[in-house]
Amino acid sequence: MGSPLFNISVLGFTSLILLQQFSFSYSLTCTSQKFSGRREYQQCNDLPQLSSYIHWNYIESRSALDVAFVAPPVTPRGWVAWAINPYSQGMVGSQTLVAYMDDKDKMVVKTYNITSYQPTPSKIDLMMLELEAEYVDGLIKIYATMILPKHLGSTVNHVWQVGPSGMDGMLGKHAFGSENMNSMGKLDLVKGEISSYAAPGGELKHKYLHGILNALSWGFLFPVGVIMARYLRTFDSLDPAWFNLHVSCQVLGYILGVAGWGTGMKLGYESIGIEFPLHRKIGIALFCLCTLQVLFALFLRPKKDHKHRTLWNFYHHIQGCLIVILGIVNVFQGLSILSPAAKWINSYTLILYILLGIAIFAEVVTWIVYCKKRSLRPANPYPSA
Repeated sequence: MGSPLFNISVLGFTSLILLQQFSFSYSLTCTSQKFSGRREYQQCNDLPQLSSYIHWNYIESRSALDVAFVAPPVTPRGWVAWAINPYSQGMVGSQTLVAYMDDKDKMVVKTYNITSYQPTPSKIDLMMLELEAEYVDGLIKIYATMILPKHLGSTVNHVWQVGPSGMDGMLGKHAFGSENMNSMGKLDLVKGEISSYAAPGGELKHKYLHGILNALSWGFLFPVGVIMARYLRTFDSLDPAWFNLHVSCQVLGYILGVAGWGTGMKLGYESIGIEFPLHRKIGIALFCLCTLQVLFALFLRPKKDHKHRTLWNFYHHIQGCLIVILGIVNVFQGLSILSPAAKWINSYTLILYILLGIAIFAEVVTWIVYCKKRSLRPANPYPSA
């Protein structure tokens, strides 16, 4: 055992370190932050996500709000944003202040009325009296003075976010991690209290479900079904097994595709103002084309010896290829919208390359079998004179 003097010394040294760490962490809270221009704020709070802080003065009789938002950008030229949403919780409808450093190392602050996932600078539904920003010690600080609509009262929905720099004046897409998806809540301007509400996790689950269903149906099962019909029918021993596999694959793909299409319609209904026109139009076209394909194949397919069977086969093959192409294109459209981890995009791309490799190999085998069958056909016993 050590001497009492040594133990006391160790205890004192440890306590000093803990005290210094506590003081350091405390210095990072909103109460210790200083601002240029002799700005002072009566209220402040440490926001629960993205290492962000909010400071404000509020004159209730005039609905006047003087606010400072502080956050570290994710990259040196990344952007930070703070918004009030007068209409609902979440991003859509947010009246947003966005600040970032431009290519000339000058701070820029703009207003955005968020109505889609590709926002552009626009006027907002708040009366702005002052708006500026600065970059200090790795933090972007947005200063704003505004008059709030009377109907909002003293408790408002607010949203904050950070993201990378973009191209051609566009904002880079922010991450979809837990902190980014939960950076929202209520702000009581009079009591100085903040409260969080969880991001609509159900909506995010619907997005992933929508993506999985459509990638599995349009992006995988339909191409597999086409490969089966194209190449397995070459082998007489696989008839009618190839046909049953083809039908099963396409019907299952259609069922999953309709389910995915339905979740997409639900997402569109729940996300008013957020639109992806090309993705939606391709999805509607796929649903219509595939419905016709399934109905015609199950109920309007002529018999093999029917005089219109050749024409029907041509239509069926062309429309099937069109469905596969549009399906794959729309899967990648969806991936670009959802922005999942790169491993998911790479995995789906790898699956497509594997299917392409199988198709090329099967095409070669099919032609070899076809040429052999043709060479074994008996010659015409009654050649023309």
